[in-house]
Order: sequence, then C-alpha cells, then structure tokens
Amino acid sequence: MTKNYDVILIGAGSVGVPTAMSLGALGVKTAVIDKMPSPGQGENKHAIGGIRATHSDPGKIIACMRSIEIFSTWKETYGDDIEWLKGGYLFPVYREKEEQLLKSFLPIQKKYGLEIDYIDPDMVAQIAPGINRNGLMGGTFSPNDGSASPLITGSAFFRKAVQTGNVDFYFKESVKAINSAGLAGESAVLTEKMVGTADKRTGTGTSDKTGEITKEPLMAIQRREGNFSVVTDKDIYNAPVVIDAAGPFSRELGTMVNADGKMVDVNGKKISLDIPVFPDSHEGGVTEPVEPFFKTMLVDLRPAPGSKNYYFYQNGHGHIIFCITPDPPILGFDKRETSVFLPQVASRMLNLMPRLKNIRVRRVWRGLYPMTPDGSPILGWNKDIPGLLHATGMCGQGYMLGPGIGEIIGRMVTGQLTETDKVVTDEFSLYREFGGEEALK
Repeated sequence: MTKNYDVILIGAGSVGVPTAMSLGALGVKTAVIDKMPSPGQGENKHAIGGIRATHSDPGKIIACMRSIEIFSTWKETYGDDIEWLKGGYLFPVYREKEEQLLKSFLPIQKKYGLEIDYIDPDMVAQIAPGINRNGLMGGTFSPNDGSASPLITGSAFFRKAVQTGNVDFYFKESVKAINSAGLAGESAVLTEKMVGTADKRTGTGTSDKTGEITKEPLMAIQRREGNFSVVTDKDIYNAPVVIDAAGPFSRELGTMVNADGKMVDVNGKKISLDIPVFPDSHEGGVTEPVEPFFKTMLVDLRPAPGSKNYYFYQNGHGHIIFCITPDPPILGFDKRETSVFLPQVASRMLNLMPRLKNIRVRRVWRGLYPMTPDGSPILGWNKDIPGLLHATGMCGQGYMLGPGIGEIIGRMVTGQLTETDKVVTDEFSLYREFGGEEALK
C-alpha cells in the first residue's frame, strides 16, 4: 500500500536519526527508510565517539558547536545517559610545522566562539599524564569538546524522534528506485499544508520554567515543488521532499533517481545523479578497562609510513578507544579487519604515551568514511531535481556533526534558514569547487 509523507529520509544513521528527530519536533511527517534492522547499525556504530568543534572551517565549527550543546545537555534535558564526557581535544606539538599550522587556525576558531588556546608543555602533560615530553613543544587544547557513546546516543535520538508522533521508521527495507513524479494529485495540497507544532526543547525555542514542552505553530513547509515516489523492496512511499542521508551509499543511491530524463554520463554509464561521495575504510580498536587517568582526545597530526594522524581517548568506563587515518586511503566497501592496523597504531600510541604498553586490546573493527573530494560534507538542495536534499559525505565526522546538521535540515525544509545556517550550507554546497581540503580534517 502506498504511504504518503511530507519527507522521506533515506538512512537511519549519524545524520538521519537526529534529522528525523528535528523534523518530527517541527511537525513534519517523516518516513525514515533503512536497510539495517535498527537505528545506527551502519557506519554510526563504528564511530569511536569523539565530538569536537575544533575544526579549521566555519561550517563545521558552527554545526559542531550546536551538536556539543545537544550532547552535553541531553541527560539534564531528557534523562538519558548517553555517556557524555567533557574531556576536550588536545593536539600535542613536536614539530614547528604542526605548531604553525595549529596556531594559524586560532583566529578563525575564536571568531566563531571556540574556547581554545595554545598551551605550554607543562599544561599538556597535566592534561595527558604520561605523555612523552621528549621534544614536546606545547599544543592546542579545546576544553569543551568531548565524547559520548554512538550506540546509546543513536537509541536516545531514535526514541525522541518516535515520541514526536510525526516520524515512522521502516527498517529492513532497501530502496530500489526514486521516481520524481509520484504524487500526481496530492503534492499541490501538501505544498500549502501548515506543519503542526514544535517542541521548543529540541532547538526551536525554550521550555517554560516547569520544564514542560511548550508548543507554537510553524510556517508552511518549503517544498521546492518536489514530487517523489520512493520504491523499496517492500512498499512505495510518496512525498514532496526526499533527503539523502545514505552516507557511503549515496553515490549508489544517485543511480536510483529517475528525474524526468535528466541523465549524466559517469564512466560510460547513464545515470540521473552522480553524488561525489567515495567510501574509504578506517579501523578502530578498544582496550580492556583500566583506572581512569586521562579523558581528553589526543590527536597526533604527525604522519608516519602508512598513516597520517591517529587519535585516542579514555572513556568513562576506563576503555581506551583509538583510530588511525591510513595513507594512502583504502578505498571501497571492504570492512574486514586487517593485520596491519594494530601493530601500526600501537607503535605510534606507545611512542606518544609509553604508559599504555601493558594494557591489553580487546577488539578491533573496521568501518567506512563517506569521503568527498575536499573532505567536507555535502548539504543542500539539488538544483536540478526539485525537492531532493543532500545530507551526506560527512567524511567520518557524521556523529559529531549530526545533531547540528539535523536542526539545520529542519529549518531548510520548513523555510526557516538563518544567516548563520547559510554560512554552513554555502560551505557544504554540492555545487562548490572541490579543489581544496580542510586542513584539520
């Protein structure tokens, strides 16, 4: 049976679930479709949980600062313990190259409200006890960054989305086609529809002094005159707006779009839409729990043979969670663990913090980063396919960007985009020049 909605959102992961939560709070009837059996079971569960606003580009700083507000106040506001840990991000410096690079970011970071400074070696050693002080020159530290549990957070956001009464999740369903003319007689009616009410506690206002949810009417949904029918292996869904939050599978999703004959040639194959998102794989690991002795995320930017930066932190349970950036990138969808990762990352971690040497590793895993050519996300309306909104290519930072991006998407759909939002959407536009790369990716 065909089902009608205001928005069809494809992907229930790091971006899709918080976006559904925001849309539901704004009164937007939303269908979320995902091929996995529950929320956050794609690449979200492979995230190590780091959350930082310490970036070098304004768009990421703005979005992640809002995300941190949501993560850090979630337990106080809604009661769910998502294991938020305010430990900050520490970038230790051992070479002049990294010193100059990190100091060059400070003006733009502070301009957009980040609390961050360059600190001396003694302060670095105080924040990260046991760090190798041989050649240590200092580093930058942003105390308001932190970490949380991706799995617990995903479940909490999912429950909140469902509680709005405006969001339906359809799991174990695979999208087979996205047709751009599926609501023949109904889209005009939906275009004029007023969305219902908003929960002010999710970003559209504030609750009253009693903490009760207060409601207010919102403006009409901004439809962009879209007219979609999304076909899955189980059902058909109609809506004037479709949001692509498919992460590493967005390029594949683009091949399913039937957009009134608009086709492009990709490697000799005619497809409707070529979304520049290319998966590459990264491995992570976790140790046995030990007595807590540091809680900051340590990020070493120095490269080494076979890898770029690596990073690790200790969570509230005492586990040390770690990851590394391969060089060259390992492209494709292969998520099998390798024998290279653990010796590679362990030697680098021990060089930075020798006191880790007797801690045992419990397990490792491998996940996908949906990369774009310049390492920045894609967020915005498609100019050629009315009603199609891209929210993909988070480049391994979907967990930290998701809540902030989700609220922006809610305002995009309901026509409430702010000037600050436009800084983010302009930077993340699908139509930008993909010539550079974020320095602090």
